[in-house]
Amino acid sequence: MWVAERHRRILDLLQTHHRLTTEHFAEALGVSRETVRRDLIELERSGQLARVHGGAVPPAAAPAVPPEPAYLERTGLRQLQKRHIARLAAALIQPGQACFLDAGSTTLALADELAPREGLIVITNSLDAATVLARNARHEVHLLGGRLETDVPATYGEQTVAEIGRLQVDWALVSPVGFDAINGAMDYLWNEATVARAMLSRARQRVVLADASKLGQASRIQICPTAEVDVLVTDADADARVLESLAAAGVKRVLGGAAAA
Repeated sequence: MWVAERHRRILDLLQTHHRLTTEHFAEALGVSRETVRRDLIELERSGQLARVHGGAVPPAAAPAVPPEPAYLERTGLRQLQKRHIARLAAALIQPGQACFLDAGSTTLALADELAPREGLIVITNSLDAATVLARNARHEVHLLGGRLETDVPATYGEQTVAEIGRLQVDWALVSPVGFDAINGAMDYLWNEATVARAMLSRARQRVVLADASKLGQASRIQICPTAEVDVLVTDADADARVLESLAAAGVKRVLGGAAAA
């Protein structure tokens, strides 16, 4: 199928359904998600649609900042990609090292991957991640105090940030809503961004976990500038041009994408 025909089909599908995911476009067109992602980028540049988290909408339907899906919904999305990211990220951390994990579906996948490994010191605000890791008695697991939220089972607030500020760790691994070259790592909610920012500020190595659907996307609140990220861990669907732009903006190392180094 020629590019012009794919673009026409994408716009026809949007006119009918008003919002579709990258996966739906790929299935309907019989092409890869990476091909669809490139098409969506080109169509957005020409003003014919607007990309949102995981897909696209007609330009008039795009919110100023698309909200993040609910936590329970996110845990069921892109599971293979998250497990791949988790395996790559887990390989960075050596026995005996200390790390921060923030609360999210990708960092929960990382907790699953770290659980059977040799003893680590893990500090997290995620109840789910702490529960998974504490099943291995070789790990030293610390659950940060703070205010308990309803959507994401995690602690947030001044107490959480204060506890983070008293610590220094080897790694901080966070999973933002979006990550692009201009805005850096971003979250939709203030409390999540504040905790992730605090964790990154107290770590020797700062790691962003972001599947391909989050790359090139922005949200409401910056966690950190692009140049402050030591390692980006993503999946094989990541667009090579987006990865190149992130590397040019200062990301020091990329794992998991087509341009991995």
